[in-house]
Amino acid sequence: MYYPGATALRLSRPPPARLAVPTPSTALLSDESSKAFANAVANALVDQSVPAFAGAVHPGDWRLVVTAEPHGLNIVPTYTVQNPAGVVQGSADGTPVPASAWATGDTATLTHAAATAAPSISALLVNIEAALQRNDPNSLANRPARVQIGAIMGAPGDGSTSLARQLGLELTKIGEVVQDSPNGADFIVTCKINVVPEGAATVRVEIQWIITDVAGREAGRIVQINEIPAGTLDHYWGDVAVVVTQQAAGGVREVILNQLAERQKPKEASQVKDTSAVKDNGVAKQP
Repeated sequence: MYYPGATALRLSRPPPARLAVPTPSTALLSDESSKAFANAVANALVDQSVPAFAGAVHPGDWRLVVTAEPHGLNIVPTYTVQNPAGVVQGSADGTPVPASAWATGDTATLTHAAATAAPSISALLVNIEAALQRNDPNSLANRPARVQIGAIMGAPGDGSTSLARQLGLELTKIGEVVQDSPNGADFIVTCKINVVPEGAATVRVEIQWIITDVAGREAGRIVQINEIPAGTLDHYWGDVAVVVTQQAAGGVREVILNQLAERQKPKEASQVKDTSAVKDNGVAKQP
């Protein structure tokens, strides 16, 4: 049975390591208010788990360029994401703000504008990340997952050896790349086994396969529970290891596919524009 981990749906936001929010020069605000707004936008994005900061752009930084235009009696801010080469990757419009309140640089108004825009900007960044993945031949969107089989703990008899060997064979059969080292792995599979006496002649075997990424974030887990005669696994697992790992391999594959589907899924956000600018145009892609 597959249980998604608490962080299974978390994505890398944004594609770059840092997102700079420079002081806007064309946002119809005074210098002081422009600085305040850049800070408000950066803080709102941090609340969305985006590593943003207000200030000058440094080499390697992605940037969020903020502009604003009048629309009738309102001002509409626009947030444009550029990669380190300055190439536009997409933009999102903010909620219209009364021109009178915007012109005064009212702190509450600017803070509210930043807070309401942050989810759309965050969604835009996720869409950009999905486009990068689709265009990167080394991403999971375009190659099999590399899986390391880690520690198998608590197994009686030869379970640790048998389960590790057999799971590697089963994962290979369904197209994953199994490796001994965590270096370069996309996912690491570990296992915890608990054998609980159920009576004089029966034990309950609880097996949990835990799938994590290389940063240690849990992507999901598979739980298997069976009651068997006591002593069955005290020495050799044999065919039991084959059956257990066949089921487990399918669950591991499901976790990996769910992760890939979430990474590729466009995130909905109102007024998000042009999120498909990442093409084979010579623009450097984030590793």
